[in-house]
Amino acid sequence: MTDENLSAALEHEHQEVDAGIGVFLEKLDGGSVDADVLGATLTALRRHIYLEEQILFPPISKGAQMMSVFGMIRGHGEIWRTMDALDELISGAGDPADHDELRVACRRLLDLLADHNKVEEPVIYPAADTGLAPETATELADFIANGRMPDGWVCAKAAL
Repeated sequence: MTDENLSAALEHEHQEVDAGIGVFLEKLDGGSVDADVLGATLTALRRHIYLEEQILFPPISKGAQMMSVFGMIRGHGEIWRTMDALDELISGAGDPADHDELRVACRRLLDLLADHNKVEEPVIYPAADTGLAPETATELADFIANGRMPDGWVCAKAAL
């Protein structure tokens, strides 16, 4: 991957997360709760938040991007808490009421992600292509390709 493709790779991860939630909702509408699909999607989203907060955001948060990055980190907290709520719901899913709660929580997460991505993709991600030192760009590309989030890591604003 070249540095010019970092923003595209990050956007692709957004699309994969949205698609995973969509697959979960389709199966839910069909009457089944596919905890594996939702679990894998939430894991991917947590990993994505990790790479942003640990690799992408620090070097770009010192200049013109400072306020935008702050808003993204705050948004990550709300997204993280919604994922935690989904984890709780999925572990107890079984009756139709749980299906309704899962549907509402998934749609809330999709809405949060849509609002978040409207800013992140056009404002933050261009800096991944043009505003990173070469070693940071390489670190980001390597993480996108093969990185793993450390066990137990939570985003900066996960707690209220």
